[in-house]
Amino acid sequence: MPSPETKSVAIVVDDDNATEGAQVHWVLYNIDYRTTEIGENVVKDGLPEGSVQGPTSSGKVGYSPPCRPSDNYRFTVYALNAKINLPKDATLSETLKRIADRTIARGRLTTVHIE
Repeated sequence: MPSPETKSVAIVVDDDNATEGAQVHWVLYNIDYRTTEIGENVVKDGLPEGSVQGPTSSGKVGYSPPCRPSDNYRFTVYALNAKINLPKDATLSETLKRIADRTIARGRLTTVHIE
């Protein structure tokens, strides 16, 4: 972790060049800051203990796989100074704002032509 102030981690997967504008495919937050790996089948095999999935651009809670090979996808990891407390019916914009308000550092991996 970048700082001893880190209390939790969030991950946001989005599409930065979709024809209809940016699309969020997955939001996962309240990941224990000591987590060092999230497996390939995390949604099927089980989320990290205590973590919460947020809504996507479609309004669905959970993972909505990217599907256009020509698009670029961003996997952004946020170090947060606190856990996020949101009601179950929180919107995507509320969730992303709360993540932004608690962010103390971030890193990003961008994929090009995913298959």
